[in-house]
Amino acid sequence: MRQTMDHIESAPKPDAVHGQQHPIGIYLKIWGLLFVLSTLSYLVDYFRVQGLMRWTLIIALMIAKAGLIVSVFMHMMWERLALVYAILIPPLCLLVLLVLMAAEAHHTFGMRELFFH
Repeated sequence: MRQTMDHIESAPKPDAVHGQQHPIGIYLKIWGLLFVLSTLSYLVDYFRVQGLMRWTLIIALMIAKAGLIVSVFMHMMWERLALVYAILIPPLCLLVLLVLMAAEAHHTFGMRELFFH
């Protein structure tokens, strides 16, 4: 009976089981970096950057902000690589398919313009 009681007493208590804690400094640094990246994306509009450069800058800044949020605030930086792949690969595949569909749509629109107008 004593052996059973020792086993029960040595089991982890629910209050003692907590998630991984990270220093608040890393969150403040990432928050500051997100603020800087957001400011840069607003400056693209403020300086009236136009054309391909505008969209390249906006999308690059957006991807950088999303990457920081996913890696730090969603704790993906500290996860196993298999879990990271399971979460990131499907959206990347969808992005590739979206680019292929956009290229096909551009080609189809060009052929319609060429032959029907």
